[in-house]
Amino acid sequence: MELTDAAGTPVASGRTDDDGRIKSLGAALAAGIYRLRFDTGEYFAVSGTAGFYPEVVIAFDLTDVDAHYHVPLLLSPYAYSTYRGS
Repeated sequence: MELTDAAGTPVASGRTDDDGRIKSLGAALAAGIYRLRFDTGEYFAVSGTAGFYPEVVIAFDLTDVDAHYHVPLLLSPYAYSTYRGS
């Protein structure tokens, strides 16, 4: 996973743990628009599964820098879904 700001500058990166989560992205973020990019092609290749989406990009607007943001990605070989969690 790679997190970039609105200009496309990398801000953080990480790999999911055994539970499918990234616990921390590091330093606090400023308000603004960010993009999470998941390399789903690599994920499916490692598992020996053919997937339709080689990457998933989720753009979101971080407005409250003091809030907790949870952005789940639910993934299958031929579909994905996301939402703002709590």
